Amino acid sequence: MIASEVQPLTSAVPRLRLKLFADGADIAGMREMAAQPMISGFTTNPTLMRKAGISDYAAFAREVLALIPDRPISFEVFSDDFDEMERQARTINAWGSNVYVKIPVTNTRGHSAAKLVHALSADGIKLNVTALMTLGQVAEMTDALSAETPAYVSVFAGRIADTGRDPMPIMQAAVARLAVKPQLELIWASPRELLNVFQAEEVGCHIITATNDILKKLSAAGKDLTQYSLETVKMFHDDAQAAGFKI
Repeated sequence: MIASEVQPLTSAVPRLRLKLFADGADIAGMREMAAQPMISGFTTNPTLMRKAGISDYAAFAREVLALIPDRPISFEVFSDDFDEMERQARTINAWGSNVYVKIPVTNTRGHSAAKLVHALSADGIKLNVTALMTLGQVAEMTDALSAETPAYVSVFAGRIADTGRDPMPIMQAAVARLAVKPQLELIWASPRELLNVFQAEEVGCHIITATNDILKKLSAAGKDLTQYSLETVKMFHDDAQAAGFKI
């Protein structure tokens, strides 16, 4: 089953420069995506972990890292205190060489994490600075991150779009801002639809992180629309028949 799902993803988008990361905390879903060669990395967050019923953070991380030892995986700190964030970050960093530590751009009081980001990055800890939405935040975190240590800057383009703003100009400007430090990669985060994959590619994003549901839609990329229309008509017809509708 998994092998049959891999081929359509590979054939549908053979020339993407963009890296595809799977976003989730469901072990079965992560295992499914790990079997697909086009998936270059994984991200998680406390909200996804809670939704998946995770109660033991470290045990979950150990299971994931045993399952996926060969691709980058981001695990997030969850304290609101910067000193405790630092302790958690250093602990998470020790879990594996493929671990990136997610640090939110601010704490819940809106205080910038730039000082912590600078200290951790300067010590060679690979970071995923997350929940950014403004170019000011991108500039601040680009300055804070070391030019020598790999890091991700995760801009929530989907949430920007949820406010009625076009994220494309913001993401394009963010790509340009990060270019001063080639070790930094921009993540298009929180995509809402498959189209976002191609938008992220167009503006030069390095990575898009998406749920399994969105990633599986890659098999429909470039599909003939007349055929797709017919399949949709057949779906409505078959569901009406299965429901036994009568008028």
